[in-house]
Amino acid sequence: MKQLFEFFPLIVFFAVYYKSDKDLYLSIAAVIVATFISLIAIYFKERKISTMMLVSTIILVVFGGLSIFLKNEIFFKMKPTIINALFAAVLIGSTLINKPVLKLLLNSSLKLTDEGWGLMNKMWSSFFILLAVLNEIVWRTQTTDVWVNFKVFGIMGITIVFTIIQIPLLKKHFINQP
Repeated sequence: MKQLFEFFPLIVFFAVYYKSDKDLYLSIAAVIVATFISLIAIYFKERKISTMMLVSTIILVVFGGLSIFLKNEIFFKMKPTIINALFAAVLIGSTLINKPVLKLLLNSSLKLTDEGWGLMNKMWSSFFILLAVLNEIVWRTQTTDVWVNFKVFGIMGITIVFTIIQIPLLKKHFINQP
C-alpha cells in the first residue's frame, strides 16, 4: 500500500501531462498536490514520514514552485538531478565516516554484514550519481516528451534492473536469522 502511495504522484504527473495536451506546468502543480495527498495518506497509515520522502517533497515544492512561478521548466527538470546528487552525497559521506546510512534506514528489513552494508552504500551512491548524470543528459538533449517518459518509465525501469542486479552481489553478505 505504501508503494502505491509513493507512485501515485508519478502516475498523476504522467496522466495530467498527456491528458492536458502536454501542459508541463499543470502537470507540475498536479504532482505537487498528489505528493501532499500521498504524504498525508502515508502519515495516517504509518504515523510517520520517511526522511527521504520529506526531503524529496521539499525539493519538489521548491523547484516545481519555481518552475511554475517563473514559467521556466528547467527548475523542475533539474529536480531529479538535485535529489539524486543529494542522496549520493549523503551515502558517500556516510561511507567516509564508516556509518552506512542505508544500514540505519533498512536494518529492520534487511540483515547484512558490515561489509555488505558498505558495499550496498557504495553501489547505491554510484547508482544515484548515474541517475543524476542520465537526467542531465536527457533533459538537456531531448524534448520534454522524451524527458517525461524517461522520468516516469526510464528511471523506474533502471531502478528495478539495478535492484535485481544487486541481489547476487549482496547474497554472500546476508546474515541468516533463526
